[in-house]
Amino acid sequence: MRLVLLSNSTNHGGGYLDHAAAAIAGLFLGARRIAFVPFALQNQAGYVERARERLRAFGLDTAGVEEGPAGRRAIEEADGVFVGGGNTFRLLDRLQRSEMMALLGARTRAGMPYLGSSAGTVIAAPTLQTTNDMPIVQPASFASLGLVPFQINCHYLDPEPDSTHMGETRETRLREFLEENTVPVVGLREGSWLEVETAPLAAVGAPPVLRVTLAGPRPARVFRRGAEPVEAPPGPLPAAFLKV
Repeated sequence: MRLVLLSNSTNHGGGYLDHAAAAIAGLFLGARRIAFVPFALQNQAGYVERARERLRAFGLDTAGVEEGPAGRRAIEEADGVFVGGGNTFRLLDRLQRSEMMALLGARTRAGMPYLGSSAGTVIAAPTLQTTNDMPIVQPASFASLGLVPFQINCHYLDPEPDSTHMGETRETRLREFLEENTVPVVGLREGSWLEVETAPLAAVGAPPVLRVTLAGPRPARVFRRGAEPVEAPPGPLPAAFLKV
């Protein structure tokens, strides 16, 4: 597998996908046609056009994925896939109803490059349970693609030391998740992303080993059950951070 999982698609003061342009170009090197999944937004047609215009700068043609058989064919015929951000519940619901989850997972595991941003990154995890979004629709299941063995929280926010806000912080909510679950969580701050690839098998029949690298200027915050959160600097994420 080869994945680039963005916390966000646009940084303050920059353009769409600009901050990770080099990583995206490397991911899709040699590809010609990208399937773009716009299901996380209501205005799917407008979202497809935005992605098509931006990916054209990488020398890529973009096929918008529709809900239904035509969308499944677009994924089957593509050289790579880009799953855009928006509402994670809506994205997962539409993928499930369009019977695309198994296809998308199988093609990615077989080597099709996968680019996700925000909601598209969250669904690379086992479930969507660490999304920030409101459940505006009800998917049949919280189960996501499970391309990585840990949960992801995009747009991770640190508490403001001078804030008078007395509600829950993002860290509080992720600690609550770990009260009921054992899967580690990687909190991705804006401007950061994960680069994931499957390492060569050590032996015939051995399970694949994932190499996970944090890229971008900011550290990630890693949460594990029974331990205090850890700041992970840019670079390879230690395997110990990601074990249940």
